[in-house]
Amino acid sequence: MEEKLTRWMERLSNAFGAPGFEEDVLAVLKEWAGDTYDAEEDAMHNLRLYPKKQKSDRCVMLEAHLDEVGFMVQSIQENGTLSFLPLGDWHAQNIPAHRVRIRTRSGDVAGVIATKPPHFMKKEEREGLVPISAMAIDVGANSRQETLKTYGVSPGDPAVPDARFEINAEGVMLGKAFDCRVGCAAVMEPLERLRDRSLPFSVAGAFSAQEEVGARGAKVNVDAIRPAAAIVFEGTPADDTFTDSGVAQGALGRGPQIRCLDRLTIGHRGLIDLAVGLAQEHQIPYQLAVRAGGGTDAGVIQTGAGVVPTLILGVPVRYAHSHHGYARLDDLIHVIGLAELVILHLNEVNCVMG
Repeated sequence: MEEKLTRWMERLSNAFGAPGFEEDVLAVLKEWAGDTYDAEEDAMHNLRLYPKKQKSDRCVMLEAHLDEVGFMVQSIQENGTLSFLPLGDWHAQNIPAHRVRIRTRSGDVAGVIATKPPHFMKKEEREGLVPISAMAIDVGANSRQETLKTYGVSPGDPAVPDARFEINAEGVMLGKAFDCRVGCAAVMEPLERLRDRSLPFSVAGAFSAQEEVGARGAKVNVDAIRPAAAIVFEGTPADDTFTDSGVAQGALGRGPQIRCLDRLTIGHRGLIDLAVGLAQEHQIPYQLAVRAGGGTDAGVIQTGAGVVPTLILGVPVRYAHSHHGYARLDDLIHVIGLAELVILHLNEVNCVMG
């Protein structure tokens, strides 16, 4: 299982998937799924997978989002550099001096996010935070015409961090877009495990586009599937590098994050209690999270298609919404195992699948 997950995680992490441009991620997932599912893909690039052998009026939806935080070229300056806008929630401090891949109509172009060198900054500029509006993407061109004609870059072209996946001997993964490619893997694996099981309900996989710009795809998926319950998987921001160990609720190596609260969602108490009880029974490490900020697709899923009891399971990711992140393979494996157990015991929760 570890070798299989690592192989798919490498491909998912490396795939280009700015909001609205998720086709490469979909291609990886469709290859993983093969022909064993009834697949629905829409014009927004949402994907829904239904195991062919499972038929029921009641459905549990396993959901994760496809997209990653990125950028879009806004305009091209006379000196050839690119003004850009963020796609998703970036902190300006994390953006400069990193490589990006720009997806043009003729192929990918490498670029560097640049700011004025410190040698030319005034004292107040050196001491302040450079706003995104003062940054530019440099592709190495000397003029606007060269950027347009030689490099083929146009306004409206998307860009993502240029980072490659790797994993060390301790099972620590380093790469981009773990928010939420770990979630995509966490949907596929239990879907595969359960597709031939005889269950009192069906299980559907949902991969949603454009979460980073407003959970847009999840609204479409929940309306299309109309589930009786949902599990939302997320690459959740880790807090273990700046928070005391006893207070941290998103630490690498401590297992699934079971989220009770964030800015968009109050967790379903019955599903949370079920997940905690199963984790304790099967000796799966877990951590409960009560967060003042943040949010996931669960915010729109739990109120979509009527009312959908929803559980959020997170794989902790250090440095989410930046060019490079860390996540642990064992945390992902524990999330998958806990999700499978929750699905198999869903009928024990009153007012969920009854």
